[in-house]
Amino acid sequence: MAKPDPQPRPPGPSDAAFVVAARAGEDWAREALFRRYARMVYGLAYRLVGRDEELDDLVQDCFVQALAHLGRLTEPQAFGAWLTSVVVRTTHKTLRRRALATRLGLRSRREPVEVDSLVARAAPPDVMAELRAVYALIEKLPARARVALVLRRVEGMSQDEVAAAMGVSVSTAKRAIVEAELFLENALRDESPRRDR
Repeated sequence: MAKPDPQPRPPGPSDAAFVVAARAGEDWAREALFRRYARMVYGLAYRLVGRDEELDDLVQDCFVQALAHLGRLTEPQAFGAWLTSVVVRTTHKTLRRRALATRLGLRSRREPVEVDSLVARAAPPDVMAELRAVYALIEKLPARARVALVLRRVEGMSQDEVAAAMGVSVSTAKRAIVEAELFLENALRDESPRRDR
């Protein structure tokens, strides 16, 4: 069974046509690519880093990186997948830089992810409590494990897709996913007896 296209193609020129025009210096084509993919980039970046005062800057940085390096894109029709990998790599670098700054005392710990903005209002209170615990733990994961876990479990990517988006081997992506899942499993298990008291 074929996997559904995550972003239905809007009517109008193809991504390849926009990429070719953007490479030729056409500003309208760059703007068209931005408009077509801004929502996807914002959503993916949000799911990777959570609510953040610098999220808009991160999204802009992703587009600046992608549009500045369109020459590296070997298959213009694959712009969406390529842009996803740019977002993943840019976000990964940002998370690593922030973790280092936090360890060095140059950045304070962020506010936890606001789960209420990610989950339906009809979710039961116990589900909300568990999700708050999970997101608090995700914040503690190393950047590579965090990104791999979100891509696999939230974005629904296959291990091959996670590896391609992160620019790592499949075995490296698999190790990062397993590391994240074991960390969460152990932490939630350790947390469970405290909740039962």
